[in-house]
Amino acid sequence: MSPRRTSISAFIVLVFLLFLYSCGTGKKVQHLVETQASAELTLPYESEFSGLDTVAIAGISSHDTLSVLDDEGNKIYLMRTVLDENGEATASEMLEAAYISARFRNVAERRGKVDIRFDVTVPAAMMGSSWQVRLTPTMFIMGDSTRLDPVVITGKDFRSSQIRGYERYEQWVSKIVEDTTRFINRRQVELFIERYMPEVYAFRNDTSIITEDEFNLAKGITGEELIEHYTDDIARRINKRRIASKDKRFQYYVKTPIVEDGLKLDTIITTATGDLVYEYVQTIDVHRGLRKADIVMDGGIFEFGEKLVYTVPRSKPLAFYISSLSSFVDTTTHYKTKIIERRAEANSSYNVVFKTASYKIDPTLENNAEEIARIKRNILDLVENQVFDLDSIIISAFASPEGNWKYNMELSSKRSASISSYMTDYMQRQRDSIIAERGFFIDAEEGTVRDASGDLAAVRFTSRSDGENWRMLDELVRNDPYMVENGYDEEYFKLADAHDPDRRERRMSRHEWYSYVRDVFYPKLRVVNFNFHLHRKGMVKDTIHTTVVDTTYMEGVQAIDDRDYERAIALLTPYHDYNLAVAYSAMDRTESALEILEKYPESKRTAPINYMLAILYSRKGEIQKAVQLYMNSCSQNPSYVYRGNLDPEISALIKQYGLNKQNDEDVW
Repeated sequence: MSPRRTSISAFIVLVFLLFLYSCGTGKKVQHLVETQASAELTLPYESEFSGLDTVAIAGISSHDTLSVLDDEGNKIYLMRTVLDENGEATASEMLEAAYISARFRNVAERRGKVDIRFDVTVPAAMMGSSWQVRLTPTMFIMGDSTRLDPVVITGKDFRSSQIRGYERYEQWVSKIVEDTTRFINRRQVELFIERYMPEVYAFRNDTSIITEDEFNLAKGITGEELIEHYTDDIARRINKRRIASKDKRFQYYVKTPIVEDGLKLDTIITTATGDLVYEYVQTIDVHRGLRKADIVMDGGIFEFGEKLVYTVPRSKPLAFYISSLSSFVDTTTHYKTKIIERRAEANSSYNVVFKTASYKIDPTLENNAEEIARIKRNILDLVENQVFDLDSIIISAFASPEGNWKYNMELSSKRSASISSYMTDYMQRQRDSIIAERGFFIDAEEGTVRDASGDLAAVRFTSRSDGENWRMLDELVRNDPYMVENGYDEEYFKLADAHDPDRRERRMSRHEWYSYVRDVFYPKLRVVNFNFHLHRKGMVKDTIHTTVVDTTYMEGVQAIDDRDYERAIALLTPYHDYNLAVAYSAMDRTESALEILEKYPESKRTAPINYMLAILYSRKGEIQKAVQLYMNSCSQNPSYVYRGNLDPEISALIKQYGLNKQNDEDVW
């Protein structure tokens, strides 16, 4: 047979196979369209033990019977139950598993998060070796929609096609030359240097370095020009085009990239032997106001080359109702006792500079103008304060240690008196200015004539001398890096045993660091302290005990409501009360929560406390206590009958013992 006839026969066979394949695929797609095939979202089966930890389950036998007390103190017996064919509750040794096709489920938030669990069921008819099924769940919460990670099911032949695409792309990429020096005709460059630059060529076996300038002087051309001349420019341009077209070539060869991140499933299906069921788990953060999450799913089936062969209809929605232990928070306003003192003090220091041996104020000296303005501003602010009245101001002036101690005491006394007189004159001028502007008025209550300057007239200045400022000098030396790093601070403090200040200062002057202390620290010691004495307006008693809102506690309550349990615990730990137990319970810190709630005597246990204790004992596997406390909470507040279905720890007890259903035999 001739080669041409063989090629024609092979072509006919290929066309025939493609025709059969197309017919098979077409029938499958037609079947999907006719049946409106869709992936289904369902809720996973929950056993009677759902919500209890392994410790609790281990303590329950197949004939488990509990004895608890009813509202009147009578003993009743609880047995694991199941409904018979007539709908009556009967005792049962073992409940058989039964799948429920409900479209909603109650889920509990713990640690500020909740797990949304659902099954994705893909019928066998939707899967094929040459197909890729892409399904994307969408979650609707609080008016917003979020596309979750897709479920991708890849057929064997489809995956093989993907791999072949990657192989073809890698084969094409291998033609790209990374080392561009390969385009240089090295032999021609060497011959050129040998012929025209023998003095350079002579160094070919030498390790000496030929500089660019030396090379240029040898022939009058640069090395770069020589390399460019003997480079295969065509091959280089082809290589550059390949590099620039890498992305386009990838898209050409790899029609459907293999994605590893952000997928919930990517399974290779070899045979369609049955439906595929995948348990999907999505963890979401629970924020304030989040009560419900809805899940739907849609997608498509794709064939080789990204061809969409079937659009998967949107599934029926699943609804998840979210319960949170934060709803048990007690939002009652919390108060604390505050003691209010009638009298108060405020202190401020100012660095008013005096000339050596002088006590007269010179506003033009160094920063005196700025410091004096700051003093005036602070005094007027206190005079105009709406809470306090300013009674008096004590002015204390300090001196630096140089010179005679007795003289410095007198000097600091004169300086404080000078400032006191200066500020008294200033306040009088302020008062006269206000009176001139506003005049006088009649005080109706006192029946007297008062000037408009108000409290300015009541401010009194008292001067006091504090002498040499050794205390401040000690602090400056103790915190100065230069003095500490050189060990000068130790030498300084060894001189402190000299009780005579003048003697101490003389001993200091003999050390090399004295000039540094004198020049850097002494000017800072000549400060003036203002001690402001105030009292609360209208207050007669020295102290008043009052209650104010405890803002820290209420911030902790708000943190629970916002599901920020770590912050709530940090804020409420000092109070060690019920709300802290709520935060502990929400964070699954069972023992810490129990330690608080168990301290409440039975007579003071409210319905929320009993319910919380039921949850905590259920977690520990103490079923008898858990059931009794849950029944107590329901007796105190019937709404907890319905709340019990929202928390997994309690709903498990309800299912096990048929709670909340009474019959004639006193079986709850």
